[in-house]
Amino acid sequence: MIDLLDGARWRLARTDAGSVLDPADLREDLDWVDAVVPGTVATALGHSLAVDPDEHDWWFVTHVSTGDHRRVRVSFGGIATRARIWIDGVHRRTVTSMFVPETLDLTDREDTVTIAIHIESLAAQLKSRRPRGRWRSSLIAAQGLRHERTTMLGRAPVYGPLPVPVGPWRPVTMTPIPDVHRVDLTTAVSGTDGVVTLRADLGAPGVARIMIDDRAFELGTVERVDCAVTLPDVELWWPHTHGRPRTYRVTLEVDGTVHPMGVVGFRTVELDRTAGGAVLTVNGETVFCRGGTWTPLEPVRLWSPEPELRAALEQLRPAGLNMVRVVGTLVYEQAEFWSLCAELGIMVWQDVMFGTVDPPTDDTYTAAVTRELDAFADTVSANPALMVVSGGSETQQQPTMLGLAAEDQRMVMLDSVVPSFLADRLPGVAYVTSSPSSVSGELHTHVGDGIAHYFGVGGYLRPLSDIRTAGVRFAAECLAFAVPPERAQVEKFFGSAAVAGHHPDWKAAVPRDRGSSWDFEDVRDHYVRTIFGVDPHLIRRDDAELYLDYGRAAIVEAFTEAFGHWRRASSGCAGALVLTLRDTVPGAGWGIVDTAGVPKAPFYALARASAPVALLLSDNGLDGYSVELVNDGPARSGTVRVVLHASRGSHEFERTVSAPANGSIALTVDSIVGTFTDVNHAYRFGSRTYSAVTVLFLDDSGVEAARTTALVGAQSRQNTVGLTANVVEKDSGTWELIVRSDWPAQYVCVDIDGFEVSDSWFHLAPNEPRTLTLVGRGGGAPRGHVRALNSVERASVAPKVVSGNS
Repeated sequence: MIDLLDGARWRLARTDAGSVLDPADLREDLDWVDAVVPGTVATALGHSLAVDPDEHDWWFVTHVSTGDHRRVRVSFGGIATRARIWIDGVHRRTVTSMFVPETLDLTDREDTVTIAIHIESLAAQLKSRRPRGRWRSSLIAAQGLRHERTTMLGRAPVYGPLPVPVGPWRPVTMTPIPDVHRVDLTTAVSGTDGVVTLRADLGAPGVARIMIDDRAFELGTVERVDCAVTLPDVELWWPHTHGRPRTYRVTLEVDGTVHPMGVVGFRTVELDRTAGGAVLTVNGETVFCRGGTWTPLEPVRLWSPEPELRAALEQLRPAGLNMVRVVGTLVYEQAEFWSLCAELGIMVWQDVMFGTVDPPTDDTYTAAVTRELDAFADTVSANPALMVVSGGSETQQQPTMLGLAAEDQRMVMLDSVVPSFLADRLPGVAYVTSSPSSVSGELHTHVGDGIAHYFGVGGYLRPLSDIRTAGVRFAAECLAFAVPPERAQVEKFFGSAAVAGHHPDWKAAVPRDRGSSWDFEDVRDHYVRTIFGVDPHLIRRDDAELYLDYGRAAIVEAFTEAFGHWRRASSGCAGALVLTLRDTVPGAGWGIVDTAGVPKAPFYALARASAPVALLLSDNGLDGYSVELVNDGPARSGTVRVVLHASRGSHEFERTVSAPANGSIALTVDSIVGTFTDVNHAYRFGSRTYSAVTVLFLDDSGVEAARTTALVGAQSRQNTVGLTANVVEKDSGTWELIVRSDWPAQYVCVDIDGFEVSDSWFHLAPNEPRTLTLVGRGGGAPRGHVRALNSVERASVAPKVVSGNS
């Protein structure tokens, strides 16, 4: 459909709060600048932004020609936060919520339309006296924000040094008023059939039919569509780790004209919260949910082109990640995000935009939230990716931690308003009152009860063994660390690793809780000290790059231990989402991917543990190593091979196994070897016999489907471990990298700028080559190095003179 505002020039001006109330009073001698819509004040001003946008009023103005169109619809996808919309000098709409779109129909227009958006100072609004909440939020300083429907980005320092979003952050469009308007679209599964329910207004009687892919359902002559059609033997939508994410395109054809209604999918969802757990079942199959919390790719503009969204979401698939959570302190995502998640088979946990505050109960506030939820439902109805809706982030945990009794924590918004709405508009979606939330409904802080935010390993400095004893059932947030970007990215962002530590540019990106005396870099240093027995501060003084490598390795150790335990059937855990998937600013943020989209060290550890077919190797002390083969797909058989590496060579042992569909089998290394081995040197009878153990799963055709390696005992840093790295081109832009070492190599890192590597930050057993895949993000051949944490010497990577397919 034609958009008359496509390419329109928007201008932006700042005025003092309350000084200009009518666009007719805007002077041309104001400091007008060009603005991008969708976008924010900070998008337009960039580094020249020297004020807090909340402290001032702002005007976005444009003039657009309507041509021959005399009946047009102007849609404002979202304006942050309080605003007045003027059209041709007439005040047409007042905006009080960032999350509610506004639509205006204009008829009998002149050739040119002037649109002016007046953003009012939120700081001025917060100065007015309004009822206090029952508790104070520890996340934000301005407690009056409890009355505002806006994001906490830029207002909560934990998300980094970001400007507050002010302006039309969602698209503003002007289109001819459509003849056909979709009212609602839902799907359901009935036995083996799929049911599509469509409601639409046609404006005038017409001969209509519904098309679902290539299947037609004739409706005859109608003026309004309100019907349900059944597709026999429908193909279900699955998360990509468990099957095919099948979707169907729905169109409404009226008098021969096709009107797209949306893309839908068919699946069933249940969230079993009995017995203190939280188990997600999709199409009758339990799914271990793994992934992370989602942050906007463009946290200043809050709008991303579809190719950028696609690249970020496609990055999750080969890593075996199948769920993202949109957190209640941020923003609802754009429509393209949802269509991509449906296409790619990525499940979504969506928080309502509440976080740590006591939501008001007055009618005005409730009406605003209801309109907000209506807009969200219009975007996601019938989208199969939506699994769970939560009543916000830490909404119930905050009053629990402040010591309020259970009855004093009750929130009508979470107990009544939101669930009633979902039952009406989004049937078939699971609902939880908050993240985290207990099954009992009282103590929302106990990590072994219901849905947890688990930071025992992390901010609370618990030992890695706490992962096994905490009894986490579902972690909707976990494992927050200040994760350093990879070496090449540190140089791009900061010039060198010398800034690591207390340089202001570096520290600005390190997350910290408001009012705390520590930050998450202190957390990372703690685990470097306890895992590797070294003083990170002394290392940083002499070798900043090695200091960051120890930090990266410590986080990989924590991720490996956590997901290696949680994904086991015996753990009782049904899912874990890391905080966060991506950084909001360059630096050592929570993200396992940096702001440029380059994976950081723990990304690879999470990917190894999250693969649809994975081997989980665990040191169980005197019981030796246990091995669990987990399989998300159909039943498969093959061979589990154990390789024990000793000083005089290696020894191989095998066992034929059958892995059930969407299940696992648990073994021990000793049971595969067939005798007591003390591989992990737990009994300490004499000197250590083995230096490493590798476990592989080979399918019936002998193809390697999964692999994991553990090094036995502490690894001392030495001059060399005999690392070599050879690279050969396979196809245009794709290369193979063969890495080998003479001695055990601890946390091998592949550092090749401009290429995506299939694995990194793994252990390498002696004389056991690993073949990795390199895919170029640009032109040229791979050049860089491979290094190990326990080796001073590193191996250079450069292409061979000859290339080919051998």
